[in-house]
Amino acid sequence: MSDIPPDLKEKAKKDKPSNRIAQQYKEQLERQKRLRERMKNIKYKIAVMSGKGGVGKSTVAVNLAYALIKKGYKVGLLDADLHGPDVPLMAGVKEKFPYSTPHGILPIEGPLGLKVMSIQLLLEDDNAPIIWMGPLKAKAIEQFLADVVWGELDYLIIDMPPGTGDEAITIARQIPDLTGIVIVVTPQEVAVFDAKKAVNMAKTLNIPVIGIIENMSGFICPGDNKIYYIFGKGGGEKAANELNVPFLGALPLDLRVREMADEGKPFILLYPESEVGQRFMEIVNKIDEEAKKLAPLRKTEEKKQSGGLFKVKKD
Repeated sequence: MSDIPPDLKEKAKKDKPSNRIAQQYKEQLERQKRLRERMKNIKYKIAVMSGKGGVGKSTVAVNLAYALIKKGYKVGLLDADLHGPDVPLMAGVKEKFPYSTPHGILPIEGPLGLKVMSIQLLLEDDNAPIIWMGPLKAKAIEQFLADVVWGELDYLIIDMPPGTGDEAITIARQIPDLTGIVIVVTPQEVAVFDAKKAVNMAKTLNIPVIGIIENMSGFICPGDNKIYYIFGKGGGEKAANELNVPFLGALPLDLRVREMADEGKPFILLYPESEVGQRFMEIVNKIDEEAKKLAPLRKTEEKKQSGGLFKVKKD
């Protein structure tokens, strides 16, 4: 030790592992405090999930957000699918690189004032993959919740990645008063099988299941306007009945949904009188009604959970 310069010795004393851990713990507590303050300003927080990919979950999440705006609500949309962040494209967001202010990061506004945040908005190269493991993904989602200035919202819609992995657990832990989840499935048996896992995960984490949506439930043929059930029929409703959760409705395939998503134009705003548009608004009305019932109960549960960890003396 005698060969070590005095200035490095002093630095080593100050930079002890215990000091670093204490600093990290302090930063974590501060971030948690910011997160709770942000979430207090949002009435209803809803996660849109699926047990597997390829079921149209992001399309449902984007149109759900715009349908709620159509009903007169202030809405934010968080893209928590870090490896497949398609929300900005589908939502019609043209800008990138959100502004950072002393109060936090400002979400980018899409059409009709929808507030959007996604990892895609931060990438220099749109084609750059996100090659992250669990801890980095959890930290990114936590920062999206704590450091983004969402402001006062009626709804925050969270587009989750497929499955029941790190991102879903992080959202459940970081938002203890999460209003509930909406699960998107397709009619075939394999999709419904995976959806059951998502429902059971929600029950394990004590999160209400607002309901199941059966997407791609038949194809509306442009030639004769009839619905052909190319993927089967009724699997989502069957799963809902077996798991004792609400069935919110079925959405048939319409070519214009895909076309509008690719162009960044919200289908629900352009074709509200279409078959899919009408069914979607019926589903959104059910979600809105259920959210208003669940939110007060979730607030009560959060208070019970937060009150049992530490005891403090009051002057």
